[in-house]
Amino acid sequence: MDFLGPHVIGYLILLLHSLGLIAAVHAVLTVRTAQGAIAWAMSLFFIPYVTLIPYLIFGRSTFDDYIKARREANQEMREAISDLNWRPWVEEALTARNSKAYGSLRAMPRLGRMPCLANNSVRLLINGTATFDAIFKAIRAAEKVVLVQFFIIHDDDLGKKLQALLLEKAAEGVAVYVLYDSIGSHALPKSYGETLRAGGVQTYAFATRGSWISRFQINFRNHRKVVVVDGLLGFVGGHNVGDEYLGAKPPLSPWRDTHVEVSGPVVACLQESFAEDWFWASRQLPPLILPKSYPETGVLCQFMASGPADPYETCSLFFVEAIHAANERVWITSPYFVPDEAVFSALRLAVLRGVDVRILIPSRPDHKIVFAASSLYAFEAVRAGVRVFRYQPGFIHQKAVLVDNEISAIGSANLDNRSFRLNFEVMLLTVDQAFAADVEHMLMDDFALSREITSEDIKSTHRLQQLGMRVARLVSPVL
Repeated sequence: MDFLGPHVIGYLILLLHSLGLIAAVHAVLTVRTAQGAIAWAMSLFFIPYVTLIPYLIFGRSTFDDYIKARREANQEMREAISDLNWRPWVEEALTARNSKAYGSLRAMPRLGRMPCLANNSVRLLINGTATFDAIFKAIRAAEKVVLVQFFIIHDDDLGKKLQALLLEKAAEGVAVYVLYDSIGSHALPKSYGETLRAGGVQTYAFATRGSWISRFQINFRNHRKVVVVDGLLGFVGGHNVGDEYLGAKPPLSPWRDTHVEVSGPVVACLQESFAEDWFWASRQLPPLILPKSYPETGVLCQFMASGPADPYETCSLFFVEAIHAANERVWITSPYFVPDEAVFSALRLAVLRGVDVRILIPSRPDHKIVFAASSLYAFEAVRAGVRVFRYQPGFIHQKAVLVDNEISAIGSANLDNRSFRLNFEVMLLTVDQAFAADVEHMLMDDFALSREITSEDIKSTHRLQQLGMRVARLVSPVL
């Protein structure tokens, strides 16, 4: 019997197209956005032999059993801490009502699961050296508990320094908890975590759970970067643990990123976010610490934790609300500029209101398809009146938002579909003129090292490049 005969090949093609049709119907019924559903359905219908396996890996973004399980775990976690008298700091949120600037973010109190809290201190940590110097200093001074969460941890020089420091603190009797994403840290050898566990450090990898088919599911990545020391000092931003974040790896170096050091009542929110993720991974609560007292003065902060298990698309709506609140300016930095229709419309409306709208993106690609899609969106934004800049010295990875003269936000969320709907993200929203001025100076320095995209750049782009950008945009909703 000829197993490679024409009839066998024909049956195989028919089977693949049948499976592709079933998957296309599934995509239409389950993918959250119309753009994403169309992108998947069309490609599954016409070229299933190319897209069927990627759909099993990247698709099924609603993944109902996972979302249900995650919500149930979050509820269990909240019930577990209900006996700890954990939220006396909520009373501090009342002072946020006195802020006219925060009042312009009318949806934010209900959009965020955690309140806007007064009497915090914040400090910008510009670049990897400043960030990890501050984090390592805080960990060295730890006396009770260290909570560490990163999307990526590498077993390189920086990763080994972190490992050695955490083992040292565990040997001193400090309770140390480490959480990293299993996909983001796929290159991390098992020996790294085993060494930590052998030294008394509680260590887990955050991973998707569900039915047997979900073993191929790599959506729902935990993209958060949170460090909390003794319940007093917290860190949040865009850095992961790797030498490239210190600018040590070409061709993307020097790496440009930003973190924030924060103290005050909002640190309790960082702990609660970490507790949710830790509870999912281990079904146990980490130690949670509240200080005996807080400062009587300070700035307003709201910790925004978003994820695919939210009842609505928190991250996308956060950007939409921030852009709509702008009266004078809205400056946004992101390594990936693949906005959904709501965010892009908000940017265009801001331009029509006379707002100074600026987007800062990389000039070098780390993911070529995303870079191509970002380039096309950048061209369309320029045509709409948005000023778009490309950072020249190296790869810009920071995620920052500046609105008018008081409102800023720094964290882990990118301007793309994955951050909007598929990843677990965090942003620290701050309402304070002095801190906003610091962010402004930082971004002005970045703009000075950037090149603005002009209409001439659009005209001079080769037609073949434009075709590649448009093809990349077709798949951008599923990137």
